Amino acid sequence: MPYYNESRPSIWRNIPPATLNLLIVNAIVYLFSFIAEMRGSDVVIEYLAVFFPKSPFFRPWQVLTYMFVHANFAHLFFNMWALFLFGMALEKAIGTKKFLILYFAGGIGAYLLHTGVEWIQYSHYLAAGMETSAFNLLRTPTLGASGAVYAIEVAFAVVYPNMVLMLIFPPVRLKAKWMILIFIGIELVTGITGTLDGVAHFAHLGGALVGFVLMWIWKKRNRW
Repeated sequence: MPYYNESRPSIWRNIPPATLNLLIVNAIVYLFSFIAEMRGSDVVIEYLAVFFPKSPFFRPWQVLTYMFVHANFAHLFFNMWALFLFGMALEKAIGTKKFLILYFAGGIGAYLLHTGVEWIQYSHYLAAGMETSAFNLLRTPTLGASGAVYAIEVAFAVVYPNMVLMLIFPPVRLKAKWMILIFIGIELVTGITGTLDGVAHFAHLGGALVGFVLMWIWKKRNRW
């Protein structure tokens, strides 16, 4: 499938279709969420973010829609910036179909691992008589494209392991394989220690794991 489209404005011509459309959908959902919040409504979070399965706010479709909901502009910006940087090259390398499979499988894998950790926490709260903590867990949404984006980043590192990337802070240059390993290590440590509370570290790790497994399978079968 050609990625250059004369019908697009020049600034968009070189962005592959799946990457472009994911950027647009995420931006649109954030806009609706922002407007709703300005009007004092949490309807987008309530219905599209994903909740713990035992929560009264849980809906089956949230397992997919939560990937398109973001807490604030910074959350949206950094996820979309990573999707733009890594997604463009990766989609051209593996094709649009596999790219979309990778993205959504990464998001679902992120949800599954995160929810598994929540089950452990929820069971612990109930066993320890911490009803307030259990109640708060039921009312806490999970949202964002981070898990899916981690799958994209890991897949990029598999396809282009020796491509040198530049970190913004600190300003150092690293090969993609080392940079992604560092990111995963940070997520693992912060997830286990509970550092940076409020960040779904295990969702990120779940997305990264799915990204690696899928790319390993496709690479072994010479499918990209």
